[in-house]
Amino acid sequence: MNPRERVLKTFGRISGKADRVPIQFEMCRQLTDHFSKNLGIPADYTENLYEDVTYRISANELRTAMGSDVVVTGASVADDFEIIPDENAHWLNEYQMKMRQGDIYVEVVDYPLAHAQTKADIDNFSFPDPDAPGRYRDAEALVNKYHDDYLVIGDIEVTVFSLGHQLVGMEKLLIDMMMQAEYVIPLFKACAEFQTEIGMRLIDKGVDAIWYGDDFGTQQSLIMDPETFRTQLKPIYKDMNERFKAKKPDIIPILHCDGAVSELLQDIHEMGFEVFNPVQPDVPGHLPRDMKDGFGHLFSFWGAIDQQDLLPNGSDEDLEKDIIEKISVLGEGGGYMISPAHIIQNDVSPERVLKFIDLCLKHGKI
Repeated sequence: MNPRERVLKTFGRISGKADRVPIQFEMCRQLTDHFSKNLGIPADYTENLYEDVTYRISANELRTAMGSDVVVTGASVADDFEIIPDENAHWLNEYQMKMRQGDIYVEVVDYPLAHAQTKADIDNFSFPDPDAPGRYRDAEALVNKYHDDYLVIGDIEVTVFSLGHQLVGMEKLLIDMMMQAEYVIPLFKACAEFQTEIGMRLIDKGVDAIWYGDDFGTQQSLIMDPETFRTQLKPIYKDMNERFKAKKPDIIPILHCDGAVSELLQDIHEMGFEVFNPVQPDVPGHLPRDMKDGFGHLFSFWGAIDQQDLLPNGSDEDLEKDIIEKISVLGEGGGYMISPAHIIQNDVSPERVLKFIDLCLKHGKI
């Protein structure tokens, strides 16, 4: 059974039982470069419009060689885009956000729509050109190379809500959502339209799934009131999925959504999502049995391994115990692809990355 068949069986797209639970992971640049050098496999980077997404869609040759069962691709920066750091080592990305490198992830230091008040402010903002030269060169090459053997996922993370608050600022956006400010719905629709166009081009190139990424939860609860989510955001995602399905009926819609969001999972299903990621562990409502029993009939699950504490700090025995639990519960009857809940950072040793992969393979048959 090749990786493509394994994942399609796991996600219920073809009949039969997978031979084992599929594996997926991404690594920060330091780990990627380490394994690239040690294994002699090039780490080809696709620089995404939002910098941290780069690590989702890069080094596929390396990651598949290490054991990943999927290939993840996405839009690249335009050929004519160039990062020009200023005297503070800040730069403008293609969204015109002023960025800096944080300790782990990039951070926005100046929001291009920080003063938005009206629909006209959104109408006058220029999103990047979805058809800029070079945007899909890597995606096309990866589909051509891997499609017969691997499920290929098209990544449009930082999709609607996350893109909106990276353009406006989180505090301002949340307040303005509650105040029903004029610009809020036009902002979300504009973000959705841009990412829908990106997703459509990725479908044209031949991807099997579209992976959204927007976080609606904190470590303890939802970021916003559920009714606000349902009135302001839910219809927009539903429309996006309907448009993707109209273009390619067998496309697999996937949502990456961090935080304690079990209260929204019925809505997320109604929006058209079929795979839920990352099933963030150790937050309220996300116990494996609660997830499987409460929502396993709605979704396949992808993720669930803690990269905040367990991977960097837990013992090998703790890691093995957790992997066994996640596979036996979330993978019961299929419907689970195991992975860390986010990009593996450089507080995790290379040896630990290999241990994670080895343990997944050891215990993956269910």
